[in-house]
Amino acid sequence: MAKLQIKLVKSLNGRLEKHIATAHSLGLRRINSETIQPDNPQTRGKLHQIRYLVEVTEVQ
Repeated sequence: MAKLQIKLVKSLNGRLEKHIATAHSLGLRRINSETIQPDNPQTRGKLHQIRYLVEVTEVQ
């Protein structure tokens, strides 16, 4: 199963509460924080919501 490496590249200050909560649910707290999550529809949906804040790369 593929995994996704997610990096927060923009600040959460001044963002919508829903977007901040989504970033926190992925384990992203500060700029440049990274996490590895499974590649599934739930994770993809979260990433779609905050796509303007993150960089995503696939990890094998």
